[in-house]
Amino acid sequence: MQNQYMSIREPAVAGFFYPANARELQRQVDGLLGTAAAQLVTAPSGNTPEAMIVPHAGYVYSGPIAAAAYCRLREAAPRTRRIVMLGPAHRVPVDGLAIPSVERFATPLGEVPLDGEALHAIAELHGVHVSDRAHAQEHCLEVQLPFLQRVLHSFALVPIVVGRGNPEQVAAVLDALWGSDDTLLIVSSDLSHHLPYRDAQLADRQTAQKILDKSTTLTGEQACGAHAINGLMQARHTASLEVEPIELCNSGDTAGDKTSVVGYGAFILH
Repeated sequence: MQNQYMSIREPAVAGFFYPANARELQRQVDGLLGTAAAQLVTAPSGNTPEAMIVPHAGYVYSGPIAAAAYCRLREAAPRTRRIVMLGPAHRVPVDGLAIPSVERFATPLGEVPLDGEALHAIAELHGVHVSDRAHAQEHCLEVQLPFLQRVLHSFALVPIVVGRGNPEQVAAVLDALWGSDDTLLIVSSDLSHHLPYRDAQLADRQTAQKILDKSTTLTGEQACGAHAINGLMQARHTASLEVEPIELCNSGDTAGDKTSVVGYGAFILH
C-alpha cells in the first residue's frame, strides 16, 4: 500500500495575507518589488545580502518594507540555491525549533522543494524536533515565499519555526547550515505590537539600534522573532558581517490607523 502521508504543506494564509489568485499575487509582488527598486540607492559592489531580517504581516501592511529588502537580492539570485528561513511560532506552542517532514511548501505561484538533506542533518541537533503541526497554519514563513519565488531563479528551502529556544540552540542550527555562497539566511520578524504610533516609533528605533549592534538580548515585546534574531546575532558567521538598515516604519505609515500599530523593519547582513 502507498504511504498516505502529506508531502506538501499547502498555503494557509493565501487570500488573507496576500492574494490567492496566482496572477493577482504575481502582479502585487512584482509591483511592490518594482516600487522598491525604483527607490533604491545602488549598493556598493559586493554588498549583496548573506542574511536578512524582514517583516511578515499582510502585504498591504508590511509588503513595501519586505520588498525593500528583497529587491536587494537580484544580484545574488544566480548563486543562491538554498534559503534557510526562521520565524516565530504564532499558532502552536513550540519548545525549541520545529522543522517539517513534508517535501515541499506550496504557494499560489507554485511549489518550493525543501532541502531534505539539510533538514535531516539538523534534526539531530539539541532542541530541534519535527512538527508539521507547527508549520501547518504558520504565516511568518509562508508570506516570504512569493517574494523569493519572483526574485530567485530556483531554490531549496529549510523552514524552521522557532519557539521557546535559547540563542545557543538557534546559533548551533545556523552554524551547521550557513556560511557558503549559495545559502541565504532569512529571519522573519515584526517589531513592536499594539502601541500608539509615537510610542511604537520610539520603541522600534531602540530595537533597530540593538539589531545594528548585534545584540543577543532582544525580547518578544521588541520583536516577535526575538529568539531567532538573537540566535542569528550569536551565530559564528555573523561576526564577520555588517548589519545595514533598509527600512523602518509601522502599520500607521502603510495601511492602518495610528491608535494601535505594528512595527516593521528590514535589515540586511553583508
